[in-house]
Amino acid sequence: MTIWIGVILGVVVCQRLIELVIARKNEAWMLRQGGIERGAEHYKWFIMVHVLFFISIFVECFSGNNPVESINYFLFSVFILTQLARIWCITSLGKFWNTKVIILPGATLRTTGPYNYIKHPNYVIVGIELFVIPLLVGAPITAIIFPLLHIFLLIRWRLPVEEKALADIRSMTKG
Repeated sequence: MTIWIGVILGVVVCQRLIELVIARKNEAWMLRQGGIERGAEHYKWFIMVHVLFFISIFVECFSGNNPVESINYFLFSVFILTQLARIWCITSLGKFWNTKVIILPGATLRTTGPYNYIKHPNYVIVGIELFVIPLLVGAPITAIIFPLLHIFLLIRWRLPVEEKALADIRSMTKG
């Protein structure tokens, strides 16, 4: 595994850990304000998929079957753009951004930043990342399996829970 692959993976892992700290802080704030968590039972599956994603990349990269000798600048550009879009999502939602589905009675639905253009931009970004990051570092099997798992979890659990939560927010602010 070349140095730049290690740097990219290290940056992504550190970024995810920082995001978890931000998410926990925002979650605690929302709960103190009267926030209500929805769909807690499916959250563990997202954690499991994301942990297995990184393990899969490391196993595939260290297996030596897919050596990447030089950086693919197109994939690297897509990677950088997804990171910028991810930061845009987080900063647009501010204290309301976290990794769980939490509604805050009386709060208005956020429609700033990328949320002004697409309903669930962070899920699109994560799907792209789950495809691009493994290809960038030479883990094509991971690039196939994990975006499919992400889509399955979104369709099966997360989007129905989130759509119901968003509808509840809309009804709370109208009534």
